[in-house]
Amino acid sequence: MTAGSAQGTYRPRIGLTTYWQSAAWGVWDGTAAIVPGAYVRAVVDAGGSPLLLPPVGTDPGVIDLLDGLIVIGGVDVEPARYGAAPHPATVSQPERDDHDLALTRAALEAGTPLFAICRGAQVLNVALGGTLHQHLPEVREDAAQYQPAPGVFGSVDFTTEPGSIARQLLGKQASSPCYHHQGLDRIADGLCVTALASDGTVEVVEAAVGGPAGWTLGVQFHPEENGQDRRLFGGFVEAARTYAISRTAPERTAP
Repeated sequence: MTAGSAQGTYRPRIGLTTYWQSAAWGVWDGTAAIVPGAYVRAVVDAGGSPLLLPPVGTDPGVIDLLDGLIVIGGVDVEPARYGAAPHPATVSQPERDDHDLALTRAALEAGTPLFAICRGAQVLNVALGGTLHQHLPEVREDAAQYQPAPGVFGSVDFTTEPGSIARQLLGKQASSPCYHHQGLDRIADGLCVTALASDGTVEVVEAAVGGPAGWTLGVQFHPEENGQDRRLFGGFVEAARTYAISRTAPERTAP
């Protein structure tokens, strides 16, 4: 790939973390690496090429092959990762935590564009030393609206901060489908909150001044479920394309 091709038709290579669990396909059933199709479709719609990264055989060095990383949603982060005892409502998969945390830290270290969604935003916060609320309905009176019923998405309205990626891509106010019972508590050093719901729930975090280098965005909601609004995915894929160009452009030499 040349810098010119990246500027033109190049589709950035976007890694997506996956589930690893029982599934069925055709006449078969067994353990499979799974990514809900909405994530894959969102990446393709935004101009990226999706690459799936199952949580087995984890190699953080795979980040060197990617132009961007998406850490998708899923089960709760193991509370021991942030020094807490488990809540009765917490369900975790330690092997997936190992995988997602390793890739998140590798992306942050490399400056690879990182888009962390729902669980992914929680992984991002924990990876940098932050903590989580394990059950938001015990913290905020109306938080059950964020996960109204099993398999039913809620909706959240939020306000973005001036000068943020969220404000640049979404404007001052926006809404999105959501599905979570946990949330960010103490925000890690290196991140800053750039969008809040009206009840104070953290909806977006980004790299703070002096924090991770590169395009870093964590969202508590599920933008992939809104097929009519690809602004966040578009911004992420464009950042990945710019990153690809920066890695392939020939070095300038002094005259």
